Amino acid sequence: MNIPKIILKPGKEVPVRRFHPWVFSGAIQRMEGNAADGDVVSVHDRSGSLLGMGHFHHGSIAVRLISFEPDDLLGSAFWENRLRAALNVRDVAGLANAAATNCFRLVHGEGDGLSGLIVDVYDSAAVVQCHSIGMHRQRQLIAQALHKILGDRLRVIYDKSKEALPGKYAETIQNEYLLGAKDTSAIVKENGVQFRVDWETGQKTGFFLDQRDNRQLLARFAPGKSVLNTFCYTGGFSCYALRAGARLVHSVDVSTRAMEVLEDNIPLNATFPGAHEGFAEDVLRFLNNSAQEYDIVIVDPPAYAKSLDKRHNAVQGYKRLNEAALRRVAPGGILFTFSCSQVVDRELFYHTIAAAAMEVRRPVRVLHHLTQGADHPVSMFHPEGAYLKGLVLYVE
Repeated sequence: MNIPKIILKPGKEVPVRRFHPWVFSGAIQRMEGNAADGDVVSVHDRSGSLLGMGHFHHGSIAVRLISFEPDDLLGSAFWENRLRAALNVRDVAGLANAAATNCFRLVHGEGDGLSGLIVDVYDSAAVVQCHSIGMHRQRQLIAQALHKILGDRLRVIYDKSKEALPGKYAETIQNEYLLGAKDTSAIVKENGVQFRVDWETGQKTGFFLDQRDNRQLLARFAPGKSVLNTFCYTGGFSCYALRAGARLVHSVDVSTRAMEVLEDNIPLNATFPGAHEGFAEDVLRFLNNSAQEYDIVIVDPPAYAKSLDKRHNAVQGYKRLNEAALRRVAPGGILFTFSCSQVVDRELFYHTIAAAAMEVRRPVRVLHHLTQGADHPVSMFHPEGAYLKGLVLYVE
């Protein structure tokens, strides 16, 4: 097969030699051959030496490198080897066969050397989400490899890529089952806490697995406390708090569907001594209109910015939100606050929350710096993968 070649401008090969997986369009000198969106291409320096291979796309990120060797990206062996390597990481992290947890992220894009691919495992189901056309075109090989490495534990593979792919291409496809078709949801357990995950209608792949460790940390603070969980989605933090013995939990999310699933999730975890009430409302409006104080407030919003030109507005949004949240924390209480906006780095997020604390004139101490779980690994050569930032704050 004649694979198109991408020749880089002088000096632009340096990031690739350092194993960064993105080649930007401005780094390209020329292309030898013709490549359509999603095609496999090889990337070379100006002398012709091979730097890597990946998927091409007409856009800012022109090539997502999948290998830094002359690999067969269209062969089944490549996918089996890569997915098996990803499974080994989860096994070492104690997640692949954990007694108390049967849901985890198996593939985390660049963190597993597979830029553009997400695979989440929910008990006997694997949900595939492709963020590049090249990955989506390989979905059958990916499904075959998943079935081979996970074996009989896997009954369902669902491709939920439509929402994540470029618009014009997304219009030509539908989400589909690549294996099985009967189940649309499953009851999973995470650190012994149970949740129903609906991969067809839920956000992303159905559940936010990246907060596992942070939910477990919340449980240490929750016994006997009043808790406000904002942007609660289907109740991850809420269920952990109730199970740990919180006396009161209020959950807030603008999505009525998410609140319905939350109300289904709470009884899955037996009867709690604490009380729970859900509010299908805009979070900022709820915070500003409430006079109630809570021992613990959790702020876990969706990404406020997905590009650099939106960063300033995102920072202002985080500041306003956290000002309102800090006003709802009782003296001596705790604020768990997060950002999943990749373009808002850890330092900028920290200073934004500090500015919010200064605005409300409350002394604050940092107890913990938080990040994503071990099944969302970050390649040392792709620091952009460290997207989740969190702080646990003691508020006087």
